[in-house]
Amino acid sequence: MDAVNMQGIYKYFGDYCANKDVSFTVKKGEIHGLLGENGAGKTTLMNILYGLYSCNEGTICINSEKVIIDNPKTAIQHGIGMVHQHFMLIPQLTVTENIFLGMKETGLFLKKSALSKKVQDLNDKFGFNVNPDAYIWQLPVGIQQKVEILKALIREANILILDEPTAVLSPNEVCELFVSLRALADNGYSIILITHKIREVLTYADRVTVMRLGEVIGTTEVCKTDECDIANQMVGRSVSLTRQIIPQDPGEVLLEVKNLCVKNFFGRLVVQNVSFEVREGEIVGIAGVDGNGQLELCEAIVGGRKIESGEVLLNGADVTHKSIGFHLNKNLSHIPDDRQKKGLVLQFQIKENLIMGFQRSPAYVKGIFFRKKMVEKRAKELIGEYDVRPANIEYVAGQLSGGNQQKVIFAREIDRQPRVLIANQPTRGLDIGAIEFMRSKLIEQRKKKTAILLFSTDLDEILSLSDRILIIHSGEIAGQATYETPIGEIGSMMTGAKTAEVLPQ
Repeated sequence: MDAVNMQGIYKYFGDYCANKDVSFTVKKGEIHGLLGENGAGKTTLMNILYGLYSCNEGTICINSEKVIIDNPKTAIQHGIGMVHQHFMLIPQLTVTENIFLGMKETGLFLKKSALSKKVQDLNDKFGFNVNPDAYIWQLPVGIQQKVEILKALIREANILILDEPTAVLSPNEVCELFVSLRALADNGYSIILITHKIREVLTYADRVTVMRLGEVIGTTEVCKTDECDIANQMVGRSVSLTRQIIPQDPGEVLLEVKNLCVKNFFGRLVVQNVSFEVREGEIVGIAGVDGNGQLELCEAIVGGRKIESGEVLLNGADVTHKSIGFHLNKNLSHIPDDRQKKGLVLQFQIKENLIMGFQRSPAYVKGIFFRKKMVEKRAKELIGEYDVRPANIEYVAGQLSGGNQQKVIFAREIDRQPRVLIANQPTRGLDIGAIEFMRSKLIEQRKKKTAILLFSTDLDEILSLSDRILIIHSGEIAGQATYETPIGEIGSMMTGAKTAEVLPQ
């Protein structure tokens, strides 16, 4: 029986057709993967199913009944729940309080014990292992993800839409999550998995639908397809995300971090006595579950956050308490974790974003005069080399897709010809084609003897790109690994279950 049957769906945004004659079905009791590049139309389709958008044409049937879903409240009434990529939880409240927030069951006076029992009953049924009385801030992200799912289940959802549910989870947490999702599917729940991770779909889903350019390319059982076939369907060409690092001897130390201690914005020490080196021509990956001090460590190294104690040496120079501008002048480039808030000025044109940081360079300024033609010439060269679309240097950065925004940042930072490159979550939220492109650029820089420090919560990315891997947990280096280290061992270090002795560098 089809739990969801969407037929002939069209969705227009002005003249742009985001969904074109899309038909999509989900069976009762299955995990169904929905894959596609950024802009393929998959999120638009799910937003229509959840009532965030209305379709221009087409029909939706839920459990064989034709329905009109014009808002999320109607979707919830039809048993549809959506868990968004970014958690919508209040850290200062308990699990139970977050789950029942805004529901009539809370009444005038909060009956905590009765509500906690309802949460515990769901826990017991599906093996979620969530403490109903724990505060959200106390929980690891893997458990927080389960709290979001419990929020949907408590509202009697039997069709769950999960948007990139494993984006910030460790390998062990991913396994735990899918054990719970399989228990849900075995009990008749239907789960739609929006993800960029093909391997996850092949490992845990029953069927997969691939979308490209607003249309469905095909739907198949996962046992009848493979990674290459799905990747080809997604981008319309052959794609490889396998490890392409050719061994090479690293050169001199270009980045040295000594006993670094950094506090977060709340004054808590979140980086504790971290030390490591990065040599020219090598990529050192920092692996860890999101929120274990990676952001603070990265920002401290590039000069964007105060260092409490310790040292940072860049090309032999002490830059510990220097400005970001000073770091740039020492041949450092930085690809930040948030492309929209930290990497671009969204109101500026592409050409303006491409020269940020070296707008006073003699290449673009002569005396008091701005060399506009030189800026435009170089901008055209870069958007051609990096295939930025649309190829219009006067296009506003905020109107670009996420993948093209990231290409602009890569183009600018690599154009500095850095000796040290810090890349923080360089492919987060990107589709498989864009991921392949970004990774190839990092490999190119490695070949040019750039020292690269890579922060990523995507363990596949760390394993694909890194010469050495440092695992961070609770702000400390928990161990060192290579791409040959068993994933389970790395996952244990990421969650603090196992601490390995750091190997010599």
